[in-house]
Amino acid sequence: MVSEDGRSSRWQSHREERRRELIKSARRAVHALGSDASMEEIAHAAGTSKSVFYRYFGDKAGLQKAVGEVVLSQMQRRIGEAAQNAQTPREGLLAMVSAYLQMAETSPNVYTFVTRQSGGEPDSLHGSAAISGALGHFFDSIGEMIATPMRAHLGEGKEAVIGYWPTAAIGLVRNAGEQWLSTPDSPAKPGQEAMARQITAWLCVGIAPELDPAKSL
Repeated sequence: MVSEDGRSSRWQSHREERRRELIKSARRAVHALGSDASMEEIAHAAGTSKSVFYRYFGDKAGLQKAVGEVVLSQMQRRIGEAAQNAQTPREGLLAMVSAYLQMAETSPNVYTFVTRQSGGEPDSLHGSAAISGALGHFFDSIGEMIATPMRAHLGEGKEAVIGYWPTAAIGLVRNAGEQWLSTPDSPAKPGQEAMARQITAWLCVGIAPELDPAKSL
């Protein structure tokens, strides 16, 4: 005779597995259909009904949050791994920026889907708050990854710098990276490696090398 606890445990395990399958299906659908794909379109691509997605995720913002937690966790792990073998803080920054751009470029549709608020569907309950929580944790973690080697490089007494610089760095990387992702391909658009090196240079030395000495600020 199966105990009530045993049945409950099996049901919970089944529900979690089903949820993971739906997240994978949603990710594939968004990759193919675009970041503006509706819940109905996502459900159709997944071979199920919209009501199933609502039952598991509540609304589109809930689905974005669930997919985002998986995607951002993978990006965070990849970025951390990329920085481990760096010999200098600058090499570490370049490795992290490169990993971030590579993963975002792999599926711009999915990246956009999980890093912006819900498209305003009338049944959305969570709004942008559902997305901001996962994003906030992700960028807080990346900020600490950036700060750690910088503390070792700058030495003691530099907390005033370290306290602000990682946040500013994250803003630059994210905004420059997202603009690069959304820019149509053209001869003027830098490749991924060139963009990573340019962002890293901005982080480390700013634009001073580009300034005309005759027109210095």
